[in-house]
Amino acid sequence: MALLEVQAIDTYYGKSHVLHGVSLTVDEGQIVALLGKNGVGKTTTLRSIMGLTPPRSGIIRFKGEEIQGRKPFEIARTGVGFVPEDRAIFPDITVLDNLEIAAKRRSDGSLLWDTDKVFDYFPVLKVKRDQRGENLSGGEQQMLTLARTLMGNPELILLDEPCEGLSPVIVSEIFQLLKTLRDEERVTILLAEQNVKFCMRIADWAYLLEKGVITRSASMASINSTPEIQRKYFDL
Repeated sequence: MALLEVQAIDTYYGKSHVLHGVSLTVDEGQIVALLGKNGVGKTTTLRSIMGLTPPRSGIIRFKGEEIQGRKPFEIARTGVGFVPEDRAIFPDITVLDNLEIAAKRRSDGSLLWDTDKVFDYFPVLKVKRDQRGENLSGGEQQMLTLARTLMGNPELILLDEPCEGLSPVIVSEIFQLLKTLRDEERVTILLAEQNVKFCMRIADWAYLLEKGVITRSASMASINSTPEIQRKYFDL
């Protein structure tokens, strides 16, 4: 079942035309990867969906309802969570306060995530619950950003470059966490990432962006089994 449908969106920064007719679909319970080099429009696609950089044309449907043109906080209330590349935690308050400030129920009133459940999935944050955000490592801040997003009880998470600047050990932890969230909690994720090998291990489906245009879409299983695609698009 399609949770998110993006149809032919065009997005600009001023006069600069960044996205050209981008279309994609994310089914419930999937991890879908947006792949491409820096500057091709991955982050802009996520920002367009979230209403932070609204598209000038095209349609965005979430749970069958059009959301393009709405304010970001209105889109968040429908059940979309956004994890930005720069993490954007509150550095001057504690880990626990960062989590509690983001807590809200789903639009239907249900509550799947609270601090106890988040701490089960992020034990390092439980240990450091009374530390200020600025005192966490980069990897811990990334986990806090994701945990804070879960506290909003989203049905869809837009996840921007979660591996950026992190050590291989932390990337491995992020991989296992996302896999568990999908497999055990049925969390749906649209993931923008340059780390192709990371995405090849975890994503169900992939869209390749080049210069603001989606040039290919395929199941990750087919990409993993087709060396020609890997060589042509990913230099693997």
